[in-house]
Amino acid sequence: MYKKKIIGVVVPAYNEAKLIGRTLDTLPDFVDWVVVVDDCSQDETVERVLERVAEQPERVILIQHQVNQGVGGAIATGYKWCRDHQVDVAVVMAGDAQMDPADLPALLDPVVEGKVDYAKGNRLFTGDAWNQIPKVRYLGNSAMSLLTKIASGYWHVADSQSGYTAINSQALETIDWDRMYKRYGQPNDLLVRLNVYNFHVRDVPIRPVYGVGEESGVRPLWMIPKLSWLLLKLFFYRMVQKYVIRDFHPLLFFYLMGMVLFVPGSLFGLYLVIYRLFYGTVAATSALFAVFLFVSGLQSIFFAMWFDMEYNRDLR
Repeated sequence: MYKKKIIGVVVPAYNEAKLIGRTLDTLPDFVDWVVVVDDCSQDETVERVLERVAEQPERVILIQHQVNQGVGGAIATGYKWCRDHQVDVAVVMAGDAQMDPADLPALLDPVVEGKVDYAKGNRLFTGDAWNQIPKVRYLGNSAMSLLTKIASGYWHVADSQSGYTAINSQALETIDWDRMYKRYGQPNDLLVRLNVYNFHVRDVPIRPVYGVGEESGVRPLWMIPKLSWLLLKLFFYRMVQKYVIRDFHPLLFFYLMGMVLFVPGSLFGLYLVIYRLFYGTVAATSALFAVFLFVSGLQSIFFAMWFDMEYNRDLR
């Protein structure tokens, strides 16, 4: 136990035979349960985990998926186990040894002490993150973090793709884990769902860990368009759930007006630029109309974002 709270660590694993043993062997003694969810691995991951189960049968649990569900599906399975076994705080640690166990107390403290419902690691706080994290992943992560701020309403949260997290029992019981996105967009999806229920979320500085032999299956340049589409759908989901069904806020009108004005203004302005470059002069009234649509739409969107930021300011 940690400060009189039952701690469960969920370890999603897919083809992690190389590092899963190191991950499990370095977990602190205060962790009560270690729930390894094998997502239909094709290597010797299960064999490595079973060795630890034999050594600590009262602590290490192995759950095997018969069909690969993705990292989000594996996390959801582990979360449901923790929910059903009265775990006070459930932590997610990947099976590739990229999450430093030394950071675990700092991640647990705000949740255990009741200050927040969900704490997540932030690898970008350190000034040396640019030198430690692969450049493409760093830039991709930064872009997704910005989009996730808009989609989730947690404007104070960064490093949205960090999977090193801690969640309390109340949130475990509230979220419908069967509807959780099952692939690499799971952290983004969860933040949106937490915001709908007004759960408090906090970033906790953690140390980036790379070069330990991990092999990432994430391709940032391929994932950004896919996750951007996911975040767009999640944004509209949150607007409806939070500001229509559960409450009402005029920021909806600002977002709507912004989209109605900004998109046509951008397209019309682009058309005028192309026409001016390749065909001839453009009427001044047409140019002014395009600028009016563009600027008015952009201002409306910025006002909506500001309202959203103020509304969610207390969820820190």
